[in-house]
Amino acid sequence: MQVPAHFEYQRATSVEDAIALLERYGPESRIVAGGHSLIPMMKLRLAQPELLVDINGLADLGGISLAGDVLRIGAMVRHAELLASVTAGTHFPLLHDAERVIADPVVRNRGTVGGSVCQADPSEDLSAAFTALRATAVIEGSAGVRRVPMREFFHGPYQTAVGPAEVLVELQIPLSNSATLAGSSSAYLKVDRRAGDWAVAAAAAVLRIDRDSVVTEVGIGLTAVGARQFAAVEAEDFLRGRQLTGEHIAEAGDIAAQHCSPVADQRGPVDYKRHLAGELARRALHAAAARADLAIIGRL
Repeated sequence: MQVPAHFEYQRATSVEDAIALLERYGPESRIVAGGHSLIPMMKLRLAQPELLVDINGLADLGGISLAGDVLRIGAMVRHAELLASVTAGTHFPLLHDAERVIADPVVRNRGTVGGSVCQADPSEDLSAAFTALRATAVIEGSAGVRRVPMREFFHGPYQTAVGPAEVLVELQIPLSNSATLAGSSSAYLKVDRRAGDWAVAAAAAVLRIDRDSVVTEVGIGLTAVGARQFAAVEAEDFLRGRQLTGEHIAEAGDIAAQHCSPVADQRGPVDYKRHLAGELARRALHAAAARADLAIIGRL
C-alpha cells in the first residue's frame, strides 16, 4: 500500500488565512481541495509537500452566478455542481459537454473546477474549455487580487500563473459568447480509450456569427495534443472574418492539426493524435454551429 511522505495539515479559515499559511511555510506548502490529483502524486512521492492547506471549508470560493457581463465560477465548485448548473449550461453548453466526460461520478462529486485547472495536466478537459471561452482567472495573494486571462494562465505542463503564496478564487467567463445570444454557441468533444479516462484528444469550440454568416469571434481549445496554452490560435485567426462554410471549417481543422505538437504515448502515436486534433476541431465547430441554429447550416 502506497502512502505519502510525512506532512503537516492545516485547515484554512479564510482565503486570507490560506495565503498566510502558504507564505509562512513557503514553496513546500500546497493547497488541497478535491485532492484527486495531488493525493495520488503524494502517494507516488512525485509530490512531497511539507504542509497541506485545506480550503474545503471556504464558502467564499464556491457558487456559480451571473455578475454584470460575466459568469462567475468559484474555484471550489465541484464538477458535479457545474454539470448540474442550469445557468452554466444555458450560457455555455460546452461546460456541460466537458463535465459529462470527466472521470466518474465519484470524482465529479469531490473534484473541483479550480483544482483541475491549477493541476494544468496536458490532458485535462476544463483547461481547453476555459481557454476557448476566453475566461479569466482571478487570483488572490497578500499583494491583492490580480486577473490573468486563461490564455496566459498555463506556463507549461503542471505549471500555472498561480504563485506559491496565492490562491485561485474564481473563473470569470464573458457573456459576449453566451448561447443565449443569436448566432452564438459552443461545444466540446473528446476521444478517450474508455469512459471517463484522460483524453487521447479533445476539442472545444466557441462561435459567434453575424447575420451574414461571418464569424465575428471564435475560440478553439485543444486538449492532450500539445497545443500552446491549449488554444488553436492559428485556426481561430483563419476563421475570424470569414463566412462559416464547410470548406472553411475543414481548413480550420487542418490548421489546428498542423500547429499542435502531440507526443506519442500509450494512448497513441503522433500522427493519430494530430489527425484527431483536426477532426475533433472540425466536429466541435460543426456542433457549435448546429446548436446556434444558424441559417447557414445547410451549407455545412
